[in-house]
Amino acid sequence: MKAFPVAFSVAFLGALISMFTVTAHAGDVAAGKARSETCLGCHGVPSYTTVYPTYHVPKLAGQHAPYLVSALKAYQQGMRKHHTMSAQAHTLSEQEINDVAAYFASLESAPADPEKSVPDHLAEKVGICAACHGADGSSPITEFPRIGGQHRDYLYHSLKQYKAGTRQNPIMLGIAELLSDEDMQALSKYFSRQPGLGRLGDTQFLEK
Repeated sequence: MKAFPVAFSVAFLGALISMFTVTAHAGDVAAGKARSETCLGCHGVPSYTTVYPTYHVPKLAGQHAPYLVSALKAYQQGMRKHHTMSAQAHTLSEQEINDVAAYFASLESAPADPEKSVPDHLAEKVGICAACHGADGSSPITEFPRIGGQHRDYLYHSLKQYKAGTRQNPIMLGIAELLSDEDMQALSKYFSRQPGLGRLGDTQFLEK
């Protein structure tokens, strides 16, 4: 298990300060609801999963609007790659992206089954995650995603993508490089059990 070097925190803060910020524009919740009908074909179906590889599509209810805007734009620009999401993102105008993001951000989500204490072996790594995502995964910085209550297998898959370099983000790339597979599974389990985006994350893909 790799340790996080002290110098990492300095580099991390520098990267955080220089991180791009999405220019926020007001979205129309009602218009976003109408435009999101296609989105709900996957994201609105409980326990819906992708195939090859198999993992749950992410929960979006209660997600930060600025983060959703940046994610959709990343699909448009090819910075994030997923055939279905890229195709859907390219059908959206900038205003429609803001509207859809506002709609999903407006939705309430059910509480998770929280682990109230951080396991000793995860304390350092949860602390690093908390700098952007918050100690319980409910990020106070709206440009960063809420990960509390997110599907456990989706979080694990995302970390593996960052580690492999197939999902681009300078901060997450640096963090994921230091994580073992055991770390990624443990962090995914911990944050999936925090309150935030919905009920208890997936318990099928990974063992309890």
